[in-house]
Amino acid sequence: MTQSTTLIDGLYFGESPRWRNGRLWYSDFYDHAVKSVNLRGEARLELQLDEQPSGLGWLPDGRLLVVCMESLTLKRLEKNGLVLHADLSQYSTHLCNDMVVDKQGNAYVGNFGFNLDEEMQTRGAESVMADHPKANIVKVTPQGDVSVAAGGMSFPNGSVITSDGKTFIVAETLGLCLTAFDIDENSALSNRRQWAATGSRLPDGICMNADGNIWIANAVSNECVLFAKGGEVLEVVNTSQNCYACMLGGDDGKTLFMLTAQSSQARIVSVNRTGKIEMAKVASTRAGCP
Repeated sequence: MTQSTTLIDGLYFGESPRWRNGRLWYSDFYDHAVKSVNLRGEARLELQLDEQPSGLGWLPDGRLLVVCMESLTLKRLEKNGLVLHADLSQYSTHLCNDMVVDKQGNAYVGNFGFNLDEEMQTRGAESVMADHPKANIVKVTPQGDVSVAAGGMSFPNGSVITSDGKTFIVAETLGLCLTAFDIDENSALSNRRQWAATGSRLPDGICMNADGNIWIANAVSNECVLFAKGGEVLEVVNTSQNCYACMLGGDDGKTLFMLTAQSSQARIVSVNRTGKIEMAKVASTRAGCP
């Protein structure tokens, strides 16, 4: 197993990392901010919001898209600030979450589907895992048109699109699996199937390498794990605390960045700011797709 090192700490709760132009971009939930950091650990505030941001992505012309969790919206950064790109509330429940944007600018956005923290506290993890409301994955076109891309998902979380643009893969956190769909010429999803079962590991954020294998951040353990299609574990990186998101980047695309925290709950991390960005050089092939 490989051991990670800390790049920066003092985050509230980091999520949705993306490597772009020599910097790791990420959302800091409870700081209501989008930030970036370079390999020297020099952090920069990119955008301050009035609510929690999550998924990040870019339109083909370079404009930033940001998932706004509480308002159930997708916003777009223009020269004069954030503007509404799409209202997701018709098809999303409780909080919107992670996102991936394809090369044409179509955004695929997941949501919680229910109040996860409240249900965990009242019913317990075993009960929630066995029985929970399902959620949609919403597709937003570059023009802001909204539709349901896939329904019946067990807490859809991190997602990737293969480099050929033909397959969409999403982590179903409460389903303990990675689920794949075909993407047709109209960017619609079909042919749902299991890409890999993750056993007792809860897949949160994910990223894909150039070999087509997928790293998952294990939300209930101090590790980031590389899976092959079908479920074989290829590599494990140990982290100092629970791992919630991951992304490959760096100069050669072989640095694995992992966003970790003591907890995902605001009442815990807002007091002591336990969030970190950890990193490790991994043996697997360089970064593939976002």
